[in-house]
Amino acid sequence: MYYVYILHSKKDKKLYTGYSPDLKSRAKKHNDGLVKATKYRRPLELIYYEGYKEELDAKRREKYLKGGKGKGELKIQLREIFNKIGYK
Repeated sequence: MYYVYILHSKKDKKLYTGYSPDLKSRAKKHNDGLVKATKYRRPLELIYYEGYKEELDAKRREKYLKGGKGKGELKIQLREIFNKIGYK
């Protein structure tokens, strides 16, 4: 399985979207400061993930969610969690 995931930075209140075949390990690496893109944005909280059988499907979904239309879809889909964490 490949996972597309969204992390919320409690420090800067922004989101990070990525994909990985090992979600648990990847989330730990982010929170341990081993990922350059999120090293200075810790602590991070996993707020959403999706599973895919094929890596290419996960890559496509990650790219879509990082774009304008995908971000808009997320704002609708995750409205309640976004309200709870204060993300606009």
